Amino acid sequence: MSDNDTSSVGEQAENTSTFTPGDNEECDAEPSEIRQEPGGRSKELPADMYYNYEELHSRPTVTPDSEIPENLLHLSHSFGYDSSRRSNLKLLDETTLMFIAGNLLVLLDVPTKQQRYLRSCSGEGIGAIAVHPAKEFFSVAEKGNHPSIIIYEYPSLRPYRVLRGGTECEYSFVDFNLDGSLLASVGGAPDYMLTLWNWRQEEVKLSCKAISQEVYRVSFSPYNPGLLTSSGSGHIKFWKMATTFTGLKLQGVMGHFGKTAATDIEGFVELPDGKVVSGTEWGNLLLWEGNTIRVEICRKERRRCHIGMVQPFTLEDGQLMTFGADGAIRAWDFDRINTSSSSSSMFEMEPINELVVGHNVWLSSVVRSSLPDSFIWFAQDSNGAVWKLDLSFTNTAAEPERLFSFHSGAIQGLDVSKKSHLMATTTLDRSVRVFDFVAKRELLATRFNQGGTTLSWAPPLVNQSGGLLVTGFEDGVVRLLELYNPRRPQGATETDAELRLRQAFKPHNAPVTTVAYDRSGEILATGSSDCTVFFFTVGDKYQPIGFIHVPGPVQALEWSPHSHTENRLLILCRSGHVVEVHSADLVAQESTKTYKLHNLPRRSFRFRSIKSRIKREEEITRRQAAKEKKRKEREERLKELGEENAVALEEEEKEEDEPELPPICIPNPSSPLCCGFYSQPGQFWLSMGGFDAGFLYHCKLSENQEEDPLQRQDEPFAFRHIHEADHDPICFVTFSSGRQLLLCGMQSGSIRVYPLQPGDHSLTSLQAYWALSVHDNQYGHLQHVRCSLDDLFVLTAGGDSNIFSFCLLPPEEVQKTLETKAKIPSPRAGLEIEALALDIEDPAAYSIETAKQKTEKDNLRREAELKEVEMQRQLLELQRRFKQVLSDNQSLPEHIRLKPEELLLDRRFYEQAEKQKARKVMEVRKQMAWEQERSSIALRKLQEWSEGTQQTDVITVVALRSNHRVSTYRLPALPPPLTLDKPQITTNPNADGGAAQERRKPRAEPPKDSHQTQAGAVLQPTVVPKARIKLGDRQEEKLRKAAEKAEQARAKIERRKQEWAQIYAEKPEENYVDPQDVQAIREAKENLRDFIRGKQPRVDVEQKKKELVALEEKIHEKQAEMNRWIVALRDHKVRLLSWMAAQAQRLQEVQQGLAVHLRQPPPTLTTILPEEMPEKKLQVSQATLERYWTLREQRMKCVDQEDAVSLLEQLEKEMELEEDRVRGEEGRPTVSAVSRDAQETPVELSELEEELQMEEEIRLLYEQNCLLQQMENSVCQFDAELLQLHRHKLHLDSQLKLADLRLLTLLQEMLILKQFEKREGALEEKRNGCLQEEKSITSKLEECNELLEQKRSDIAKLQEREKTVTDDFKASLGENNPFQEFLTKVFKKKIKRVKKKEEGSEGEEKDSDEDSDEESDSDDDYDSDLEEGNAAFDDSVCPRGCEPELFENTLQLRERRLDVEELLVEEKRILEALKKESELLVKKIKVVQGSRRAVEDDLELINKEKQQKMNELDVVVPLRLHQIAFLTNGSIPSDLSEAMVLDRAELQGLQQRIQQLEAEKVEQKELHRQAHQHRNRLIREGKDMNARIQELELQCNELLMTKFGRLVDLEALQMLTGSRRLEELKQEKLLTEAAQAKEIKLWDVKIEESLEALTEAMKTNNKHLHSLSTLYEQRKELEQKLNARQKKMGRRQFRDHRRLQDQDAIRRLEELVQKQCQQAEALWKDIDLLSSKGGHVLPHNCAPLAPIAPLPSPTSDMSTEKQGAAIAPELHQ
Repeated sequence: MSDNDTSSVGEQAENTSTFTPGDNEECDAEPSEIRQEPGGRSKELPADMYYNYEELHSRPTVTPDSEIPENLLHLSHSFGYDSSRRSNLKLLDETTLMFIAGNLLVLLDVPTKQQRYLRSCSGEGIGAIAVHPAKEFFSVAEKGNHPSIIIYEYPSLRPYRVLRGGTECEYSFVDFNLDGSLLASVGGAPDYMLTLWNWRQEEVKLSCKAISQEVYRVSFSPYNPGLLTSSGSGHIKFWKMATTFTGLKLQGVMGHFGKTAATDIEGFVELPDGKVVSGTEWGNLLLWEGNTIRVEICRKERRRCHIGMVQPFTLEDGQLMTFGADGAIRAWDFDRINTSSSSSSMFEMEPINELVVGHNVWLSSVVRSSLPDSFIWFAQDSNGAVWKLDLSFTNTAAEPERLFSFHSGAIQGLDVSKKSHLMATTTLDRSVRVFDFVAKRELLATRFNQGGTTLSWAPPLVNQSGGLLVTGFEDGVVRLLELYNPRRPQGATETDAELRLRQAFKPHNAPVTTVAYDRSGEILATGSSDCTVFFFTVGDKYQPIGFIHVPGPVQALEWSPHSHTENRLLILCRSGHVVEVHSADLVAQESTKTYKLHNLPRRSFRFRSIKSRIKREEEITRRQAAKEKKRKEREERLKELGEENAVALEEEEKEEDEPELPPICIPNPSSPLCCGFYSQPGQFWLSMGGFDAGFLYHCKLSENQEEDPLQRQDEPFAFRHIHEADHDPICFVTFSSGRQLLLCGMQSGSIRVYPLQPGDHSLTSLQAYWALSVHDNQYGHLQHVRCSLDDLFVLTAGGDSNIFSFCLLPPEEVQKTLETKAKIPSPRAGLEIEALALDIEDPAAYSIETAKQKTEKDNLRREAELKEVEMQRQLLELQRRFKQVLSDNQSLPEHIRLKPEELLLDRRFYEQAEKQKARKVMEVRKQMAWEQERSSIALRKLQEWSEGTQQTDVITVVALRSNHRVSTYRLPALPPPLTLDKPQITTNPNADGGAAQERRKPRAEPPKDSHQTQAGAVLQPTVVPKARIKLGDRQEEKLRKAAEKAEQARAKIERRKQEWAQIYAEKPEENYVDPQDVQAIREAKENLRDFIRGKQPRVDVEQKKKELVALEEKIHEKQAEMNRWIVALRDHKVRLLSWMAAQAQRLQEVQQGLAVHLRQPPPTLTTILPEEMPEKKLQVSQATLERYWTLREQRMKCVDQEDAVSLLEQLEKEMELEEDRVRGEEGRPTVSAVSRDAQETPVELSELEEELQMEEEIRLLYEQNCLLQQMENSVCQFDAELLQLHRHKLHLDSQLKLADLRLLTLLQEMLILKQFEKREGALEEKRNGCLQEEKSITSKLEECNELLEQKRSDIAKLQEREKTVTDDFKASLGENNPFQEFLTKVFKKKIKRVKKKEEGSEGEEKDSDEDSDEESDSDDDYDSDLEEGNAAFDDSVCPRGCEPELFENTLQLRERRLDVEELLVEEKRILEALKKESELLVKKIKVVQGSRRAVEDDLELINKEKQQKMNELDVVVPLRLHQIAFLTNGSIPSDLSEAMVLDRAELQGLQQRIQQLEAEKVEQKELHRQAHQHRNRLIREGKDMNARIQELELQCNELLMTKFGRLVDLEALQMLTGSRRLEELKQEKLLTEAAQAKEIKLWDVKIEESLEALTEAMKTNNKHLHSLSTLYEQRKELEQKLNARQKKMGRRQFRDHRRLQDQDAIRRLEELVQKQCQQAEALWKDIDLLSSKGGHVLPHNCAPLAPIAPLPSPTSDMSTEKQGAAIAPELHQ
């Protein structure tokens, strides 16, 4: 809508009959205050009351007394949409959409696309909006300091109601209930206040804090009006409006996620039965029942319902509809959801309907059409669109329609054309859009593969048509885009535009932050966050010049204007650095191997903060001005008052200590740089953020540039203060074409316009300004401000996705002045036939510099490769020639042939080559070390795994002469020890007991210390220490001896006490039982239960698992032991075969000396079979590996891929053939030897030789027989051992089978126990809880009993102290004291005592209040004493004739008595409380014990049931025939149900146990008889001892009465020392009398002075009373005037702020009058009291009067009169 529509809205608001506050300046008074009637009843607001929109909405801020018009800028159009804001789309009627745009509320007509606007009333943004169910009203909840909620009427758009006081800073969500009578609002940080409004009456119905986290949404239940639900960051909360005895309350319950991960909840739907379905961050739905999750809903196979955030939004026709961040809308079966239940926390189901809106769609909120029975919905797309959806899910349903498309996210780049009224923008949503801001329409939108970060329109010097755009993107690519109108034929309407890519290049590896052309249009500079600036020459094709590095990320580039002589570039870095370079030096640079410009001259500047120093100087100036002002005022007052009152004036105007000046502070890290611009050559202005905000700093580049740019610190030389910008820095600055206006974009989203004087480079005219809040004040930072080519339009873009256009002229004049549409540039010649430019679509593509560096590296690598090839060619040629020389040398005769040593040219060459080879080998080993280590570790892990899974392979040992064989067991690795699934609940009674003792100690000890302290305070009153009086030597010696005697007696008494304490500590308690006896009784009861009642000890799953594991370990141990025996036998066979081979060798040697016919055949030597040594399968020799490598190479060269599979098989066959060949060769030597011997020819021998040969033959025959016999015996022995082991293994197999049967039985029992585990665990937990509670209560009861005993002891001690005080009083009176009756009354008088206050613990006001209370209490006591009938009795005055010391002593003893009585009352009160607590604990422990016994009985029942089920199991027990004694007629019966299997040893043990129990029974009877006799004897002895003790006590008492006349404490008497005090008092008496005489004289003088002061005080009070009566008269007059004015004003509904101030002033005056009346009454009481007492004695416990105030001076009288004169006009107003 145009501004005409906007003005019509204002006209409607003005012409409507509104109910306004009349002539008041403000109309935002609290309605509750306005509607309050005199009787206290609130009046309802009339239904036809409206507010004035023109008085409510915010207005621009204009500097006072400036000539800047308020309507400087007129809003033209809004081109954006804040799609990322929650619930930012509402439907007012079928054709009108409503959404928030910064500080505006936009009403968009869908068919015509016209807009109407409503400004926020606070001027600080809008938080949330809501529409009334009847579509007659809508609410706008704002932001700011205590923001309001404005209720507008639709379609008149008149403000209907204003709701105030709902939150502190902002509203995050508002919503109406189903009938529209209530409005719920929730605030943001810091209060998060949830408020329910009766909005028609502007009243708060209920209010409370929602939670301490961000709340996204709150809504009423459509089915139950008393229920609400709120959700937000990591929480959901369920609310209920409940009626309590104090009224209507809002009760909230937090939702507990339980095992489900906590999630942010954006949306939810209330169900009819009170359940709630909410979404999650990960895409599933949560069904809440109560405040817990009933089930989590997902799709089949645990797939998510949506991808990303999901929100349910409606329930209709049995379908629950949800939408998500994946752009899909799905409908789910509500009945299945409502009745969903699953054993696990997940419930799987599939949607019944689905609609995919789009692939690049992120739905965040939906609103339904207002038409009845309509399926049309409007959806908010967070990616910047508004959709129209048909959710009927029928075949005729319409496809999703995108109604509007906008930017999403912050606007990154904005610029305007220098040739037409066109505007181009880009954001991170990967789109570039072009707008015609005169026609208020979008021309085109083009998308790219990366988001845009900056944009600039090329100046006319670069492109005459004005259609070239330079756009930077987040991947570092810069694209030149050409805008043109494709319709060139004559007569065609220019209604279309296109963007064409002209060139794309990538100068940076990070986002491009800014681009800028120089003033001549010859150079393009691009800056990036990678701290580089790249330069290009401008032409048909942009060519790179080079780049430079700068100290920080580039924020902006600023070329010097035409007014400067030189063309320079100012580079502004975000880190606070500024760099300036010269463009002439850029052209002179030559590009070699890199584009980096090394020698480019530059000047640098690094900002150093001066804000703290500025603030300090301003504070000093302010203080000096204040001092000067005070000095002048003082001089004027001195002149008025004269010299007489100068001293009084100086006393009144004492200077206070000035606070410290603000410190000098330098922020670390430094403040970010926001923007800047040139002022003069070498000088520039900077705007800083953070700490340094609030100023524009004028900076200058230093001539000294030798310092490191990163370390230098430069300060500005001038600054300009920016009004109200300490926390709102300037983010963007631009000038109008004539530099007459400075336009600033603020961080708060507002725009400021400063008028400037021509040529004002120092900004001295930067004073007055015009400001308007446009964008969102929290995140809508105004980052771009541009002026159109004719300065008629101002365009703004912020971080809230909004783009606004403003006009300097009213809309009517703009339409008359400008055309309705902007001109689009025509296409340049040849554009149709020009090929499309190549785009850079890969985000990882090389930048220009990286590509050049890679090209250089490729060239260098290519050159190196060529050199390497040439070197290898030369080496091959040399090798060929050397081989030829060697061949020629070999062909020569040997005598002239050269030796190898002679062929060496130099030995050192060979040594060097060997060293190089060794070094290379070492390097290769180092390089392969890691791989070698990895391979070895992998091999070790594989071996360990193999050994772990299968401890040993099956080893079979075969006999040597028989077919017997024995094999090992295949042992799998033992499983890990089994553990219980449930946590073990263990109790530690000792720990509980220790904790109870620790609790009893601190609770029992403090009372003892406190009583000791109190006793000391009572029995030993504080006495001011005085200087001791010197005594005589005789008196000192007497006192010393008495002290020594008392000390010896005290030590003796202490030793006796310690002995008695030790005896009593060793004495057992009354119910003491020997622990050994308790243990024996407990064991007997357990055994008795087992054998008589038939109960079995409790067995749980853990114990059964332990039995199972123990049995498995036993089986494994037996099998492992057998395996060890078999392996040992195998090893023995290996050693035996080795020994037999050695013996066979020896036998062969022996047989060589024998004749053939004498040789006996050797035994057959067997070999170790493969099954006997299975571990040899993994042993591979080096030859095998080499053979494998050879076969592999051969197969790879000449064999197909399919044959390669049999490579290992071929290798195994070759290994087997090799083994067979080796075995064959082992048996051949004997045969060959025999054949050789047979071939030998006989030789004739002599007799001697024959005899020797015979002897040798006999010896060899014997040795042959021995060897054969040994071998035969060894073989037989081995076979016998193997046979024995085989039999033993068979026996073990039978045992293992029985163990397996037992294992099966244990497993069945464990399964049965598993069934009872849960019930037993619950009961066990209850029992443990009861035990814990019982122990806790027992410890508390013991502690309570100890405290009871201690309190009884303390009460007895206090009673003794009270008696002692009474005795001391009687002793002080003596005999025949004439004042005994009076002093007794004083001593026994009950007075009201005031509790002592801690010094310095409270303030002066509280002290004064307590003093007044004490005075009133003392007055009451005094009056009560007078009313008793004895007017002459006054305990505060010592009667005449009575000794003052005796009177004071009586008062002290009374105080001691009262202290003791107070302690006694307190102790008795505590004793009664402890008794009640003890009784309560006794009852509680009985209840707990009953609960524990019930639980134990349940456990016994479960144990019985378990045992019964386990007894029903079938157990296999193999028996022999002789073990069966259950026979019928000599045969086993067929029915064995009555039979019992019993171990014979157990039967014999039971029979022996019977005999043992009989013997133990007799022995226990004898012990019981002896113990009974011993007990009777001890009782008789105890009675005799008690009688003897009573006799001795009677004798002792008689002796005490005879000697002392009363019962005294002998221990105290023994410890009594000499009375040094008595001797000192005698000496002190004389000195005291003299001192008191002097003191009496001084007090007489003080009394006279006090009487005079009292007289003066009475005179002053009389004056005060006179002034009080005057004030009363003035009050009556003012009340009459006020009543008359109120009657004239009538029933006016609104009161201004001044009336409230008057009411406050009246209230303060009334309070002042009341206080003065109270003071006057108190003074009259004091006067009466002093008069009745003669004026010389103060009342008891009465504080002395305050010092008399000086008489009022003429100055004070004048000031009082002035104050009264100042108050009177205010009251009249």
